[in-house]
Amino acid sequence: MDSIIEKSLDGTITLTITIPNTLVKKTLDELVEEITKEASVSGFRKGKAPEKIVKEKVNKDKLREDALKKLLPQAYSEAINKHNIRPIMNPRIHVQSLEEGKDWKFTAQTCETPVVELGKYKENVKKITAKSKIVIPGKEEKPVSLDEIITELLKNTTISIPKIIIDQEVERLLAQTLDEIKKLGLTLDQYLSSTNKTVESMQAELAKKAETDIQLEFALQKIAEEEKITVEDKEITDTIGKAKDDTERKNLEGNRYLLASIIRQQKTLDFLKNL
Repeated sequence: MDSIIEKSLDGTITLTITIPNTLVKKTLDELVEEITKEASVSGFRKGKAPEKIVKEKVNKDKLREDALKKLLPQAYSEAINKHNIRPIMNPRIHVQSLEEGKDWKFTAQTCETPVVELGKYKENVKKITAKSKIVIPGKEEKPVSLDEIITELLKNTTISIPKIIIDQEVERLLAQTLDEIKKLGLTLDQYLSSTNKTVESMQAELAKKAETDIQLEFALQKIAEEEKITVEDKEITDTIGKAKDDTERKNLEGNRYLLASIIRQQKTLDFLKNL
């Protein structure tokens, strides 16, 4: 299988992958053979009908779809190994050609972890947290705002977020927003009218939030790596033990890796607040 790699300035990686017709034909033949073994055709015992007859009755679109499902993961895996890339998200696939008797082509878009430059974040965050450490007689100590810390951190952070990640997060936020609107018993038009928004302004707002959230996520990840902030198994187990019911406990138990990431992120935020 052949593949070509293209990297955009924002870090988006596009792989153009070609599956040779010889492999396509071999896979299609193997699938027909499997179907033949289980096929029930009038006049023949189950699995005993001639392959030629079975092939004529097979849904060609379904056969191509099944072949693609079998070939895509293999082709994509070979491509990322060939070009020595480490994707951090599932690829977005766009099939270009599935013509009979010809090579099949598709593109896969993904990205790697973006480069994060934290700048003098410690020095500047300390200026924010220092305010809460000044004790004035007769005045109650005011804790530093986490929003202030995050704003200062992002102000010092340089990072180019691949558009493909932002698009994915916007889709998630949009689905979440639409679900919330539905729970309120409103239509999208009613919601937009009540908030004086348009579809375009709502999408722009979500895109901005997505970019900020992703920048923060990678910045915290970088800090955690530099400061060697880790999560022990006991911390995960203790958190699971605080679940409100069995359903939540099972969900947490089944997502220990995600839970560890959340705990690590919180520990990193605590590190920033204590600078």
